[in-house]
Amino acid sequence: MGSATREALASARAALTALSGANLATGEELFAASRVIGSSSQLVQAVADPGADSAAKVELVDSVFSSLSAPVRELLRGIAVSRWSSQDDVLAAVEELGLRAIAASAPSGAAIERELFAFGEAVAGNAELELALSNKLGDPAAKSTLVASLLGGKASAQTAAIVNQLVLQPRGRRIGELLRYAASVVADEAGFGIATVTSAAPIAPAQLQRLAAVLSGSYGRELRINQVVDPAVLGGLRVQIGDDVIDGSIASRLNDVRIQLAS
Repeated sequence: MGSATREALASARAALTALSGANLATGEELFAASRVIGSSSQLVQAVADPGADSAAKVELVDSVFSSLSAPVRELLRGIAVSRWSSQDDVLAAVEELGLRAIAASAPSGAAIERELFAFGEAVAGNAELELALSNKLGDPAAKSTLVASLLGGKASAQTAAIVNQLVLQPRGRRIGELLRYAASVVADEAGFGIATVTSAAPIAPAQLQRLAAVLSGSYGRELRINQVVDPAVLGGLRVQIGDDVIDGSIASRLNDVRIQLAS
């Protein structure tokens, strides 16, 4: 992430935080705006152009998104007049604001990040479903219908809205990556992080609690654990926290030995 994007994204996040009354509809409008911008190379170029006149950008936003609510248009104006390191960073920023608005709208006790994780596990275990959701040539309306049928009554409206956005605008990302990213943003908005722990067999709840406490202490913030059971790791643990990977699995050690023997 370039320095221009870091500054612009920090400003956009602050604007969202200052926005009163942000709710599920706010997030869905931001998602819709992201899809509109992403569908037109001319539009995304105009919004991201650092040399374009700010007043002209504001006028463009008001013209294209006249049907959206005033608060969302104000957020989009701020994004348009900011400087970004790349065009894709603009789309990522609008999507992130949508994720954060939806996360903030969740009712007390909701666990969107866990629902996203569970959905990701279900998709990973069903090649046909993964293809239907990831197919670049698939009909967008059919994808939305499929998401609604899979999550309707089984997950929160917030989770359904997020998954729908991810399958409609993947931007070259695989569904598993999309869901992990969305879960990390949702968790960050709620003030904690996610550690994905992979083991050959289920870990006892008491051990998971101790592991969460140790990891939280090491990273200086609360971390909640998503557990993945994968017999292929053979033994030990593989822990992923954001871009950090701590691989203490037997499979990893055996692979290291094979590499050393082959060298």
